[in-house]
Amino acid sequence: MNRGSDHTITDKFNRPLRDLRISVIDRCNFRCTYCMPAEVFGSDYPFLKKQELLSFEEITRVAQSFAKLGVNKIRITGGEPLMRRDLEQLIQNLSCIPGIKDLAMTTNGSLLSKKAKQLKEAGLKRVTISLDSLDNEKFGRINGRGVKVDSVLNGIKAAQEVGLKVKVNMLVKRGVNEHEIIPMARLFQGTGTVLRFIEYMDVGNSNGWTFADVISKEDIINRLEEEMRLVPIEPDHYGEVATRYLNKDSGDEYGFISSISAPFCSSCTRARLSADGKIYTCLFAANGTDLHTPIRSGVSDDELNGIISQTWGNRTDRYSEERTPEKVAERNKQKIEMSYIGG
Repeated sequence: MNRGSDHTITDKFNRPLRDLRISVIDRCNFRCTYCMPAEVFGSDYPFLKKQELLSFEEITRVAQSFAKLGVNKIRITGGEPLMRRDLEQLIQNLSCIPGIKDLAMTTNGSLLSKKAKQLKEAGLKRVTISLDSLDNEKFGRINGRGVKVDSVLNGIKAAQEVGLKVKVNMLVKRGVNEHEIIPMARLFQGTGTVLRFIEYMDVGNSNGWTFADVISKEDIINRLEEEMRLVPIEPDHYGEVATRYLNKDSGDEYGFISSISAPFCSSCTRARLSADGKIYTCLFAANGTDLHTPIRSGVSDDELNGIISQTWGNRTDRYSEERTPEKVAERNKQKIEMSYIGG
């Protein structure tokens, strides 16, 4: 498979830099129990002030540097990215960067119906939308705000109507929503929407994660195969995080993100830019490299490229492959919250 241009930089394990995930805001209108539980992220939580966030111009400059170093895919994340005012302006800026072939966004979908058309016209190609339950009461408990399922389904419909490619992510947690795996598959069967199932991960410090809460990829596939015949599909590209399967009867595609049971660290090509302007080389990292200060201190483009190159070149992260109860306990004391760097 193609690993990118000759200018792509690699880390200590020869993993190329191909993908950049940009968190544009640390705020969210949901309080999902596995990401931003309300008891931690309450009304007095010290979210970043406006001046602490990178401006759209600063984000664009960073993205241009990453593109020169081999990145060809950008994903906008949060928090909830649609809470960032005039986000379509940033999308337009990023869509014009030479070398960027794919521009996507991850969202909870609740605000998407009002913005889908503007985002598509600005250059957004794809959206990934989180939906963990089809039961209003349960979904309201999961999102911590009582938001109904229809608000997300309306966002999915709006995205499809304007021509955005849509994937739906269902995070599966034992004792919470595993019995909805089949109903979720039924809902999206024949719609062209790719449904992906995510193993519950130990992101951040706030979700009280334990191995016992995980429903594995194998368990999810076994449940699906009670109603359908699944066959594996070859990866679409190097560094793809989801393993893909095809329903032989309907032609629908399903993805499985199995960070716990089948880690994919060996082919991870993702860097993350946090809402406050730091580079993180792993979703489970404790510390990031500050770009915010150098940018506002007048760093040159060459110097900025050098900081990024050195950060990636020194990368040795493979947390999921090394995950043990001891490492989980250690990391729970120091991991960055997912709301700062996206999923």
